Amino acid sequence: MDMVNNTQADFRQPAKADTVLDRYDPSYDPLVAATPGRGQQYAPTYWVATAGTPPEDDGPVTGDMDVDVVIIGSGFTGLSAALHLAKEHGIKATVLEANQVSWGCTSRNGGQAQNASGRLTRSQWIKRWGLSTARKMHDEVQEGFDTFKNLIKEGNIDCDPQTGGHLYIAHRDKAMRKLEAEARVLREQFGYETELLDKATLSRDYVNEAEAVGAMHEPEGIGVHPLKLAHGYHRMARELGATIHPSSPVLGWETINGVHHIKTPGGTVRARAVGVATGGYTSQGLHASLNSKIMPILSNSLVTRPLTEREIAECNFRTNEVITDTRTLRYYYRKLPDNRVQIGSRSSITGADAHNPRHLQMLIDGLHRKFPPLKGIQIDYSWWGWVDVSHDMMPRIYQPDDREQIFYALGYGGNGVMFSAHAGRRMAQRIAGIREGFELPIYNSPLPGHLFAPFRRLGQRMLYHWYHLRDEVL
Repeated sequence: MDMVNNTQADFRQPAKADTVLDRYDPSYDPLVAATPGRGQQYAPTYWVATAGTPPEDDGPVTGDMDVDVVIIGSGFTGLSAALHLAKEHGIKATVLEANQVSWGCTSRNGGQAQNASGRLTRSQWIKRWGLSTARKMHDEVQEGFDTFKNLIKEGNIDCDPQTGGHLYIAHRDKAMRKLEAEARVLREQFGYETELLDKATLSRDYVNEAEAVGAMHEPEGIGVHPLKLAHGYHRMARELGATIHPSSPVLGWETINGVHHIKTPGGTVRARAVGVATGGYTSQGLHASLNSKIMPILSNSLVTRPLTEREIAECNFRTNEVITDTRTLRYYYRKLPDNRVQIGSRSSITGADAHNPRHLQMLIDGLHRKFPPLKGIQIDYSWWGWVDVSHDMMPRIYQPDDREQIFYALGYGGNGVMFSAHAGRRMAQRIAGIREGFELPIYNSPLPGHLFAPFRRLGQRMLYHWYHLRDEVL
């Protein structure tokens, strides 16, 4: 039987002497709650437990303020936008965070930086937009990877990078044939060289993943400690003059004569421009332009105790690269620098059901199928978090109304660790008044709504059953 350490009390992050943190709410649901809360503790993640003391912030908003730019959300995107506004445009932004800095998806994801944006493949880009636009999108994502790597280098951010690329594991023969077709498209249409691996080569040279029938190896891919990365962005932003205010949720938003009045518990912040970077924690009612534009999806994650040398040898874990499989409801996993295994996948439909043990058990069962020698291994950390999935599976960095200085960067669909750095930079450019260079669909069209928004979760349940049937049976 698997052993799970449930040590949530150990994850109370350091606070200032006069600050009392609210308890972490594991049942929070962005389609139900009006706000993500105020000053909540972090979720009990491995990242929080091992990131060290967070950098200094500027404390909660304690009175009315007049500022130039407000950024709502202090995750990867919001912090990147703030530091790029200062570094490239001389604009010192004010960042508002409902709870602790980087409290949402940024402190809960799998730390996989992949050469992707959104959930669509390059082949799907071609079908949707045509080859010319798809190639430009590919170039943009490559530039995004450079933005991401340059930030780490410039900020001297010690985020435990694990380089080497990305392994895309085919869990069925049919999935391997799809990978072979995608590899041809990547090579012939985008000049992006990948390598196809049969099961024997994968098991001998990378990892003995029991479900795998083969894999596609791509050269771009980096595993990071996401909260250490966020701490680096945080320090860079404040050193450049940005201010970061935790425990300051948005309780109201009114625009009067072009000035945005953002109401927080401690006072109203007035600004000429607002950038929204709230990811899967975007509440209904935050702003009319965002209502029903994001489908929040729960993802579950766990981290094992450190593997023994024998267990590493039995799994033949020769790689530390980031790994995903080809299921629609994919698993993402890797061996961490301290020899633990992290694995994540889908969770419950609603926040109220998130702590049902069956969701953790599904993840443990997936770990056992992939790595039979780890059956029964102790699980030291377990958590879940909301992912921002757009209704057409691609992100947007956009200004919804030319008459208002409101911008958003949302909808990464689980591929935001890398691209959020570039999205924040792009949103900063738009806030600074740059109008050229935004011709791509993710920059010149809004997040699509959903015709049946009130029934989305009913549809989600049906899709999950269909995906399981397609991935595991058909």
